[in-house]
Amino acid sequence: MPRSSGALGFDGRSAPVALSRLTHVVAGRLAIGGLSLCLIVALMVVSIEVAMALPIPA
Repeated sequence: MPRSSGALGFDGRSAPVALSRLTHVVAGRLAIGGLSLCLIVALMVVSIEVAMALPIPA
């Protein structure tokens, strides 16, 4: 089956650009997720330290 010269796909010229954009999007999302996780852990540690510093009600 012959292919048309304008057909795009894995062999097309736009595939590397799309793959590069997808890679950048995934890397950005992972970076945001990592920063969010660090922020959550830091807030949890601070809240535990504050809770431990409070006196126990008798």
